[in-house]
Order: sequence, then C-alpha cells, then structure tokens
Amino acid sequence: MDTLALYRQAQDGFDAVLTAVPAERWEARSTCPEWSVRDLAGHAVWGQHQLRAWATGEDYADRSGAPGSPHPAPIAGDDPLTSWRTARTACLAALTPEALARTTTIPGLGEVPVAAVVSLLTTDLVAHAWDIGHALGADVRLDPATVAAAFDWARAHAVRAPGFFGPELTPPPGSDDQTRMLAFLGRAAWEPVAA
Repeated sequence: MDTLALYRQAQDGFDAVLTAVPAERWEARSTCPEWSVRDLAGHAVWGQHQLRAWATGEDYADRSGAPGSPHPAPIAGDDPLTSWRTARTACLAALTPEALARTTTIPGLGEVPVAAVVSLLTTDLVAHAWDIGHALGADVRLDPATVAAAFDWARAHAVRAPGFFGPELTPPPGSDDQTRMLAFLGRAAWEPVAA
C-alpha cells in the first residue's frame, strides 16, 4: 500500500475515534500528559494545516498545535469533529504527486520530501486515535496496515522527548502488533484507563 493510501486509512481511523467522542467528554484527560481529548483533536487539526502548508509551500507560522504545545484545544474549536474534517479535506486536496515530492525542513529530521512527513503524521494519527479512545474507555482496534507502517516509521525516527514520544515500554509476552507498537511509543495499552 502506498504512503498516501496508508495516510488516508490513518485519517479514517482517527475520524472514527473522534466521531465516537461523547459531547460531554471533550475536556476529559487524554493519555497524553497535560492534554485533554480536545487538545489532541486540536493537535491533529494543526497537523493537517501544517502538512497542507508544507505540501503547497505556503508559510504557516502557527505553532500552537505543535508537539509539546501547552494547550492546542482552541484549534479544535467548539466542534472538533467538523474542524478536523474541514482540515483533513483541505490537506488531502493539497497532497498531489508534485506536492509529495517537494522538500521541506523538519526540526530533528532535516530536509525531507513531504511524503516522509506524511509517514510521520500517519504514525501521529495512529497513536493519537488510540490515545483518545483508550482515555475514554474504548477498545480501539487500529488498522493493521497503519499499525505496521507506524511501527516501521517509529523504529527509524521516534524522538524520545517531552511532547513527542515517551520511553519505550516492555509489553507483556505474546502481545499483538498494535500493543507492541504502542509500547514502543511509550503507551501501556495493556493497562486499564486511570480513573
């Protein structure tokens, strides 16, 4: 499966999790320290805006939704699902073959083609779909192809720093690929939601 098809699947998975968020749970704490579910939605919306800017060559200086930002919730607005879908649609429209070949500079990664950023954001959406669903007590089953792609990307590029990925955890013996991928990204998928 190509990079863009995997990205669309990751977006679909994230969309499904956002669709299931009850109206009264947007302010619930997510599994990401310091961020609510609405903050995670805002971060994902910001990612769509940022990717679109990289794809088109436009300047996008807003860092309020970047990894480690203190409070990205305002980017999601009062209707996070609509904000996400609007940003997603605009982003996908910009991801032409020419745009995917364009290069951009990413802190920590250097100069890379936009297609490489798409792989990064595939990992981001896969992880955050689980973060939101797990925080709300759902048993999130991620698409196996996007799990594999996220795991491959993470093993080659994961940044271990506050606001990025936590320390690698050791999953229980016999864990499935999803649990092992999440553990690599610092998420204890085998632990129940903290009260």
